[in-house]
Amino acid sequence: MAEAHQAVGFQFTVRPDGVDFKLSQEVIKNIYLSGVTAWKKKAIQFKNGVLAGVYPASPSSWLIVVIAMMSSLYLHIDLSLGMMDAIKENLPYRDCMSVQTRAVLSAILFATGLWLFLIYLLRYTLKALLSYHGWIFESHGKMSTSTKVWLCLVKMFSGRRPLLYSFQASLPRLPVPSVDDTIHRYLESVRPLLDNEQYNKMELLASDFKENKAAQLQRCLILKSWWATNYVSDWWEEYIYLRGRSPIMVNSNFYIMDLLYVTPTHRQAARAGNVVHAMLQYRRKLERGELAPLRALGTVPMCSTQMERMFNTTRIPGIETDFVQHLTDRKHLVVFHKGRFFQVWLYTGGRHLLPSELETQFQRILNDTSEPQPGELKLAALTAGYRVPWAQARIKYFSQGINKVSLDAIESAAFFLTLDDEPQGYDPAKTNSLDSYAKSLLHGKCYDRWFDKSFTLISYPNGKMGVNVEHSWADAPIVGHMWEYILATDCFHLGYTEEGHCKGDVNKNLPHPTRLQWQIPNECQNVIETSYLSAKQIADDVDFHGYLFAEFGKGLIKKCRTSPDAFIQLALQLAQFRDQRVFCLTYESSMTRMFRDGRTETVRSCTSEAVAFVRAMEDAGATVLSEPWKLSTSQTPQQQLNLVDINKFPKYVCGGGGFGPVADDGYGVSYIIVGENLITFHISSKFSSPDTDSYRFGQHIQKAMLDIQALFKSENDKTAQNAKYVHLENGKKHI
Repeated sequence: MAEAHQAVGFQFTVRPDGVDFKLSQEVIKNIYLSGVTAWKKKAIQFKNGVLAGVYPASPSSWLIVVIAMMSSLYLHIDLSLGMMDAIKENLPYRDCMSVQTRAVLSAILFATGLWLFLIYLLRYTLKALLSYHGWIFESHGKMSTSTKVWLCLVKMFSGRRPLLYSFQASLPRLPVPSVDDTIHRYLESVRPLLDNEQYNKMELLASDFKENKAAQLQRCLILKSWWATNYVSDWWEEYIYLRGRSPIMVNSNFYIMDLLYVTPTHRQAARAGNVVHAMLQYRRKLERGELAPLRALGTVPMCSTQMERMFNTTRIPGIETDFVQHLTDRKHLVVFHKGRFFQVWLYTGGRHLLPSELETQFQRILNDTSEPQPGELKLAALTAGYRVPWAQARIKYFSQGINKVSLDAIESAAFFLTLDDEPQGYDPAKTNSLDSYAKSLLHGKCYDRWFDKSFTLISYPNGKMGVNVEHSWADAPIVGHMWEYILATDCFHLGYTEEGHCKGDVNKNLPHPTRLQWQIPNECQNVIETSYLSAKQIADDVDFHGYLFAEFGKGLIKKCRTSPDAFIQLALQLAQFRDQRVFCLTYESSMTRMFRDGRTETVRSCTSEAVAFVRAMEDAGATVLSEPWKLSTSQTPQQQLNLVDINKFPKYVCGGGGFGPVADDGYGVSYIIVGENLITFHISSKFSSPDTDSYRFGQHIQKAMLDIQALFKSENDKTAQNAKYVHLENGKKHI
């Protein structure tokens, strides 16, 4: 069908005197509009690049400085302290210019230099202010006078209406901690996990490291910190993610869920049409740098570098290490449905396809009854299995011919869309609906998501959506930012008709989606099957339990005058001890995006204080050391954009997301604090471990949360009772 449309657009006739080539009027119009759109996009990107480049100043401020210097010439006031006269005397070709011309030119040059100096002064002043992080360590709910003054200064030097990348040059670099501080913090973190003999041995190892190797390694780190914008982020990406040779499905990729309680439409093609259109809107804002930068406390800017590779990005497998391929200006996406791959163009006439047009295209794919080609059904399992076989197969079977063309279409797509054929989503009436939904997003059938794409958008027949995200290019809050924009735009801006279709006219003249073609030999099909079986073994071993804790949320926790995150981490430690009867090395992810090119750092939340708290709650015995991250935890922030008032629309909350267990005998716990009265937990472990059970751990979390809340309530009641008693005694004394 697509070829038929092309034949209408391009016509040629072979004659004895040559070829008569004709273009239809529609094709000429589309070419013209595409060119206009491309140049308009480049102009906007250039303008926004200039605005971000001179921030916190503006181009108009340059004109103000120039006018001020020009005025000083006519008022005979030398604001430059003789520098303009020096410039005037040293101008090239000054003999060819009049005295007045030289004076004006020297004023402009001096004003430009002064303007640039003021820009750098403002930037370095802001960078110095942003290097202060004492506010992070203040008591919860309290703010010192010095921090209040600091916040006012940051606001003063931050300028007005910043763009996405306006603060990049003002962000401080990640500092290299001292060796002594690093060793002290490490020993402090392992102390609650070791007995005295083991701890003494660890102290000796740390002392040996400090005396023999630490100094040289520290010098290398300091040298790199001078040379690179961030001394750790590139190594983090390469060694934590890209060099791993095990499957990235479950082990690395993570997922994000749809709205918990609301499904805007139950028509699969319509929901996918709105969501894809909203993603295109977000991508346009992202490419132009028009999104507002994220700021902690609404004031402290965070790095936006990770957002650059959200779209048009694919992880490419290699023998020893993978690499991330990021392209620009991709105009198509690839859709997977029932074992077939389709290419869908996202533009027509120099504009995005409208939601109704996208719905039409996706419905055409859903209506297509053609069968998969040999080897096509489970082809994507190559991205779910071990990396080396996938890299070898890619070189051997997909480096030329029709297979290369089709693989290039997938890897160069804006993103990947799966039109799933089994309904999913949270249903309060079904006990395990959240568990099934999470497992579908995390691994699916092991061949129906392209796990190498920056993200795979997943659409279900009942209108629910979700995202599976490759982890190397960015962390969860980055994708969460995009997803919040998408859900708000879908529900509150685009909307649907009463019948559940996308709004707008239906354009039936669009070229049909194109099937990608494959010629996969039997040897390659064997590799695909092997990858599928290894991936399926991993997927079948995932024991997942999703849990909505609605007894109370951060609103009540804050009344206990404690941090919601600290409260939940204590509950996780108590639950871990009750479940395993031992303490373990615990990982909590922490953002370092207040530094340039920052990503993630590790918080070791099993501290001596946390252990003492748990022992006080349980009065249990001592532990043994455990080196793997048996308890890996992460909190995904919500309401980064504040596009939806969840107090007004409490049903429009997202279920958050999760990830697979890091250790074979441990738990992976993602928790999301949703509004004031809900916390969602996503708990994963492995069926193959006899010591873990995700549902059991969820029950321990529930009880731990309630027990700690009861403890705080009891202490608060005692405090209030004591206050009443003191007030009564003081009253008696006064009488």
